[in-house]
Amino acid sequence: MQEVQSPRRTPLSEQKHKMGIEKEAEIWYAMRATYRREPDAMRLLKKENLGCFIPMQYKICIKKGKKVRALVPVVHNLLFVHARPSDVQRVKSQVAYLQYITDTRSGQKIIVPDSQMQRFIAVSGTYDDHLLYFQPDELNLSKGTKVRITGGEFEGQEGVFLKVKGARDRRVVIEIQGVIAVAMATIHPDLIEIIG
Repeated sequence: MQEVQSPRRTPLSEQKHKMGIEKEAEIWYAMRATYRREPDAMRLLKKENLGCFIPMQYKICIKKGKKVRALVPVVHNLLFVHARPSDVQRVKSQVAYLQYITDTRSGQKIIVPDSQMQRFIAVSGTYDDHLLYFQPDELNLSKGTKVRITGGEFEGQEGVFLKVKGARDRRVVIEIQGVIAVAMATIHPDLIEIIG
C-alpha cells in the first residue's frame, strides 16, 4: 500500500513526523488476550485497522446437545498482531487484557520476523485437520533436518523435518521461536529437498 504524500504538512503530520511515527515499520508481535478473549481482541484490532492472526483449527464441539464442527483457536489466548509499535501501544492502553508475550530468558517482547510469520500463516491458515501444534518445549528442532517442500499444497515452504509425537512418520515443522510450532500433514519424501 502506497502512502500519498501531501505537498505541505499539517500540524498533526508535522508532529507525527517529529515523533518518528511515519517512519515506524509494521512488525509482528506475539501477544496474549487473557481469559480467552482473543475473539474480542481480534474484533478490536480489526476495528483499528491493525493486522491480526489467530491460529485456528476445526474441533467437534457439543452445542445444544448436537455435535458440531467448529473453528476454534489452537491455543487459547494466543494471537499475533501486525502493526507499528505506537499503534499496538495505543490499542493496548485501551484494554487491560491484551498483553505482550515475552522471552522467558531475556524478558524482551517476542517480535516475529515477517518471513517466519508468513510461513506459519501459509501453513496454519489452511485449517487442515492433519496439522499438529506444539509448545516450544515439546520439540527438539536441533535433531531435525532443514528442508524445503518442492510440490503440493505447501510448495516453497521451509521448515525442519523430524519425528513428532502423535504422528507415525516424520513431519515438516514450522516454528515461531518461543511461542508455537506447527507440524504439517505427511508429505511424500519425493516432495522434500534438504537445504543447508
